Amino acid sequence: MPLPTTTTGLSDAEGSSISHGSNAASPSTVWPALAASAGDVELINLGFGGSALVDPFTARAMRDTPADLISLKLGLNVVNGDAMRLRAFVPAIHGFLDTIREGHPTTPLLLVSPILCPTHENTPGPLMPDLSGGNLKFRATGDPAETAAGRLTLTIVRDALAETVKQRSLEDPNLHYLDGLDLYGESDYDEFPLPDAVHPSPEGHRRIGENFAMRVFGNNGPFAIAT
Repeated sequence: MPLPTTTTGLSDAEGSSISHGSNAASPSTVWPALAASAGDVELINLGFGGSALVDPFTARAMRDTPADLISLKLGLNVVNGDAMRLRAFVPAIHGFLDTIREGHPTTPLLLVSPILCPTHENTPGPLMPDLSGGNLKFRATGDPAETAAGRLTLTIVRDALAETVKQRSLEDPNLHYLDGLDLYGESDYDEFPLPDAVHPSPEGHRRIGENFAMRVFGNNGPFAIAT
């Protein structure tokens, strides 16, 4: 299908259920759709509810898909699924980026860490549903003491992702990092709390989309020149 005449680029995005659209009011008001609209790009959204687990087949799909811009929002599902330890997570991220770069060697590529989620900031997974209050919420069931043995929390994931981009960007100037707390942090949480303790409300999706557009497509943002 031809791109709309107003489109200046094709954006390929990968993420968790938050990017997939949990708690959003409609498909067009999921935060990646709002950000893409503000950035005037056509969006391919590869958000997978509960399944953004740095899978190699996802990297291959992104490698083989035409894209002018690529963003990856990774880490939350790895934590809430208790899917990896730190020793495996860092090489998996490197391998994921290596695969994408096979098909997009110089495309602007943005690695985004998880937004604020108090449930998992300092407590590992796995995540479990909690119906004790009558409404669906989620709670982390891991032991914070086990982070010393490599279990992951969002705080640890953000540090690992930032360090990965710092290392790789020395030879890959088109690789960028965005702290998810800049999209949805403590002040945003105070204004628009997570209804189920994990996923943003419709207002939260809008806030994330606005912040992404401002920081990424705006002046001096990593996608500003490309668009």
